[in-house]
Amino acid sequence: MMKTRTLCCAAGLLLLAGCRSEQPVRPKELRCENLTDPLAIDSARPHFSWKTDAGGDFRQSGYEIRVAADSTELLGEGAGLWNSGRVASGASVLVPYEGRPLASPSLAYWKVRVWDDAGRVSAWSAIRRFGVGILEPSGWTGDWIGLPGTECPLLRRRFEAADTERTHLLHVASLGYHEVYVNGRKVSDRVLAPAVSELGKRALSVTYDITSLLAEGRNEVVVWLGPGWYRRDTFRDALTDGPFVNVRLDEIAPEGPRTLLVSDTSWQGGESGYTPTPSATWRPLAFGGECVDGSWVPADLTPETLDGRTWRPVATARLSGLKISPQMCEPNVVRDTLRPRSLRRVADSVWVADMGREFNGWIELRMTGLKKGQRIAIDYSDWTNDDGSYRPQENNSNFEDLYIASGEGTEVFRNRFDHHAFQYLRIRGLAEEPAMLAGYAIQGGYADASTFECSDTDLNAIYDMVEYTLRNLAFGGYVVDCPHLERMGYGGDGNASCRTFQTLFDAAPLYMNWLQMWADCIRDDGGMPHNVPNPYPAGGGPYWCGFLITASWQTYLNYGDFRPVERYYPVMQRWLEYVDRYTVDGLLGRWPDTDYRGWYLGDWLAPEGVDYTAQESVDLVSNCYLCECLDALSKMAALLGREEEAARYGERLQALRTRIGEKFYDPETARYATGSQIDQIYPMLAGVTASEEVPKVTQRLFRETRERLGGHIGCGLVGVTVLTDWAIREGQADFVCSMLRKRDVPGYLAMIDRGATTTWEHWAGDRSRIHNCFNGIGAWFVQALGGIRPDERDPGYRHILFRPQTPAGIRWVRATKETPYGTAAIDWEIAEGRFAADIVVPANSTATFFLPDGVRTCELDGRTTETPDGRVALAAGRHTLACATGHGSR
Repeated sequence: MMKTRTLCCAAGLLLLAGCRSEQPVRPKELRCENLTDPLAIDSARPHFSWKTDAGGDFRQSGYEIRVAADSTELLGEGAGLWNSGRVASGASVLVPYEGRPLASPSLAYWKVRVWDDAGRVSAWSAIRRFGVGILEPSGWTGDWIGLPGTECPLLRRRFEAADTERTHLLHVASLGYHEVYVNGRKVSDRVLAPAVSELGKRALSVTYDITSLLAEGRNEVVVWLGPGWYRRDTFRDALTDGPFVNVRLDEIAPEGPRTLLVSDTSWQGGESGYTPTPSATWRPLAFGGECVDGSWVPADLTPETLDGRTWRPVATARLSGLKISPQMCEPNVVRDTLRPRSLRRVADSVWVADMGREFNGWIELRMTGLKKGQRIAIDYSDWTNDDGSYRPQENNSNFEDLYIASGEGTEVFRNRFDHHAFQYLRIRGLAEEPAMLAGYAIQGGYADASTFECSDTDLNAIYDMVEYTLRNLAFGGYVVDCPHLERMGYGGDGNASCRTFQTLFDAAPLYMNWLQMWADCIRDDGGMPHNVPNPYPAGGGPYWCGFLITASWQTYLNYGDFRPVERYYPVMQRWLEYVDRYTVDGLLGRWPDTDYRGWYLGDWLAPEGVDYTAQESVDLVSNCYLCECLDALSKMAALLGREEEAARYGERLQALRTRIGEKFYDPETARYATGSQIDQIYPMLAGVTASEEVPKVTQRLFRETRERLGGHIGCGLVGVTVLTDWAIREGQADFVCSMLRKRDVPGYLAMIDRGATTTWEHWAGDRSRIHNCFNGIGAWFVQALGGIRPDERDPGYRHILFRPQTPAGIRWVRATKETPYGTAAIDWEIAEGRFAADIVVPANSTATFFLPDGVRTCELDGRTTETPDGRVALAAGRHTLACATGHGSR
């Protein structure tokens, strides 16, 4: 049985590795600024990345990039903007452009070919394109326009297009969400565009290629707006509750772009039939919903239909000091369509639907036989009562949608500029069963980057739940705490899930957007908020405020993306100067609450009975986190060539470690602070604990977990991630498995056994049941059981560490990790005292495999190999490895 399964897996890995020798080598998956064919990037000096479609031991020795303003140039030998020539380099991730200066805005095309280490050249890649966006304020020559008193207006303008063979790019910057239509057709499958930004300081622009929608002569563009975050209740800089937009349309010509249209007073505006519900303040627990008046919603957006409606002149707004920059992350898209698992009448004209699983997004409801003016209300919930009946969400009336019937034919309610997170919904005021009900799951357009499966189905279920949760929490260019109650990009939640999210998803652009928001939020005195966007104060602590530092480092480590380090290092330093003002006797203490930030936390939402609010624990956790910040800053300073600063941060780190030990550690009891799981683990993770004390501290941790916690997880949002990171590093897979296999509260299986499809905010299930609280465990499955980890000395998985851990009860593991160089994979199994693995190392990467503890001999690709340190070097390609199981594997 084992042999059959291994052979099947080996065959799959062979295909995954692309090992058919007859296939030509060819660069693939070309990206500019980590985006595929971006029409508007935020820099005139782009970076190019590619993977190599090659099997076997492929190692790139050189590359050649050609860039031109016209794609036809690249069909021959032309490269009017840049011909790099053959560059002797193995680089293939974020290679900087070094050609002629690129104009703003402009459109360009590129291709690449590579050489292997034997000097053989590949075929040219396919030709891809990229655009430089509008980078200077002077490029936005139009006005900010809107329609006073109307929160979801339709804005329209006709224009002439003489040459529809040329590319036409429409640049749209909106304060609030927008949808764009040309000649009645929607220009993109994007939804809830643009991504979120700190709207008091920055608006994001989205660029659309509308060429295929144009007709020669007269055309019409319609921009449909919704307020989203842009409200007086959220951003004080908002002038009204109505959104605004700035538009520019360019025809791309050889001599440069020709502007055909801008937003100004020549545009007209009208009602759309959509408005936010009165409760939609977009403050916590009050995001409201949408009210749709069926008598006013246009049947379509063609010029003929719109001509029959009432229009009036738009108004302009003067918005000084507001930056406009291109959106540099994946758009929101509808990723899945759900049909209800059940739909039942529970009272007269009241229906309840179960969509089968929790998700974030929209609904579409089709109804017949309605009377004019009839009102249909829809509300949403995570919950049912114990008897299975509908249980309203907290503050449920603040989240409902409303449809007002026209009384004509089949009528449709569909969300457009708001969204909900729910599994259950209730429809009130509808006498007959809906003709159709569908849910549309909205997520960011990032790609999956890992798979995991093992012999323990419970562990598989936990991994799947964490992965699905994070998929629903990442949209709008950041990761929210929950999509329905707060929608906040908390720094604490972000830090706690960063390693997991970046392991599970290919989402470097999301972090570029999110980190930009944090940089925009720093105050004049260097203070940082706890959340972005930051329209109102929210709770947290140092672990929340320092997100810019630790997430920038993780983005470099996991994606090889150095841009956040270059851009935001000075901002990081300013925040550290703020920290210094509240450091007394070498330790960070509590800083004051402000009008943009409150509370001062260590861990958050640990299980009942664990006092995570004890000041001693809060101070220990905060200072251990500061160790992580200083460590990351020291490394980033060295990368930037700031050696003196790197040394200074390193010295401060060592001094802080010493002070933490002196203040919080009792050597007689081997206890830190309160002795909780996070208090015992974080000093070891942060390098505070002396090596000779580690065994005693660890044994106390195990004893406390066994005796006080009944073998359960005993920490919360911060602590779960601290536990995970330490367990991955120290090979404590048996300890983690023993806690994950608990079926009662607190535990992930307790959630699953109670019907959860997403992780909860509280271990016991209070308040939100789709939340970014305990998802830090997700990285453990791929990085510990799968053993696939990045190497910070050669980041972005250029060099891969394969270090699988083999806890008791796990017979086999299959895991993959999509890296910037290709897919890394492992399929291992233990049987009859032997460990056997099939391993794939991506082209242009190398790897090191760590044998189980105490093992120094293995069979690698059919040959006996001995290694004095238990480490086996692996070249790109597919490998088989077998050895004794030893005493465990780290």
